[in-house]
Amino acid sequence: MQFQRSAVITAVGLSAVALTLAACGQGKGGAGGMGMGGPTEVGYIVAQTQTVGLTTELSGRTSAFLVSDVRPQVSGVIKSRLFQEGSYVRAGQSLYQIDPATYQASVNSAAAALAQAQATATAAKLKADRYKTLVETGAVSKQDNDDAQAAALQGAAGVAVQKAALDNARINLNYTKVAAPISGRIGKSSVTPGALVTASQANALATVQDLSKVYVDLTQTSAELLKLRQQFASGKLGRTNSAQVTLKLEDGSTYPTPGTLEFSDVTVDAGTGSVTLRAVFPNPNGVLLPGMYVRASLTQGVASGGILIPQTAVSRDPKGAATVTLVGAKGPEPRPITLGQTVGDKWLVTSGLNAGDKVIVEGLQKVRPGAPIKAVPAGAAPAAQAQR
Repeated sequence: MQFQRSAVITAVGLSAVALTLAACGQGKGGAGGMGMGGPTEVGYIVAQTQTVGLTTELSGRTSAFLVSDVRPQVSGVIKSRLFQEGSYVRAGQSLYQIDPATYQASVNSAAAALAQAQATATAAKLKADRYKTLVETGAVSKQDNDDAQAAALQGAAGVAVQKAALDNARINLNYTKVAAPISGRIGKSSVTPGALVTASQANALATVQDLSKVYVDLTQTSAELLKLRQQFASGKLGRTNSAQVTLKLEDGSTYPTPGTLEFSDVTVDAGTGSVTLRAVFPNPNGVLLPGMYVRASLTQGVASGGILIPQTAVSRDPKGAATVTLVGAKGPEPRPITLGQTVGDKWLVTSGLNAGDKVIVEGLQKVRPGAPIKAVPAGAAPAAQAQR
């Protein structure tokens, strides 16, 4: 009985294996399948020329639109600080108060000197007027009259000198109130009340930065710039009228507001071999801060007859040269091409392809040289899509 049971199990197992092999054979050789003798189904796209904007991505740093250091213009002791660190200040707003006592005294002294000069000048003028009349009648000598006229002029000059001295004293008094030179955000204060400051000292009391707009300084190698100019000169690229720049932040997010390219520097940095490009971005919400590392994308040229193909359609030969496979009259046809830059998920083909060429983009890994293929428009080859 045991021998009969083993024989039955063996027979059942052999039958199952036979059924499996038969099913596999039907799957490979069935109608409509991808059998060994049938053509390989592939999907293709038709190469078309179009106007392509060539976008360059450059790295750079942000900087404030306006920066101004706050420094005292007169010497003295700081009596009080009139702002909160990190707050927004307006141009002309008082930030520090320097002890004004000595400068007020200078103003009072200059005002008194002016009053004295004016009194002297008035007396000299009256005498000169009298002598001018008396000299005509011979009551005074001509020399005395000349002296009186000169004294009147000296008196008037003395008044002008004292007025200038008073103006200077008042200016110095006003400088005891250290004002904000520009509007913007003010940083931390480097001094506290009681500190002695001097006119035009090297260390700034604080720094004010206007962040309503932000500069982004980008760097591009001089070699890339020369290549771009050569392409413009040869007619391969056309110049673009767009000066807009988009920005990608350190966390990978895209800044919502585009900027404007302001200028390209005319000097190559001898240390890095690069040229600086400057863009301006509006910064109404204060998202951009000075010193941030960013990447900017800008369109520097336009290829009027460019051909774009998916990156998946491009393969490399053993030497690293780019090739694509076309749908030829006798089957798959390899074609060497020259690539430019990437545009999104596509390559820009600069040479090797013509408008109307059918480029295989689906089922490419199953294509064999000399093997028959069945070419259909990309997206209409389910079997090829399943094997991508």
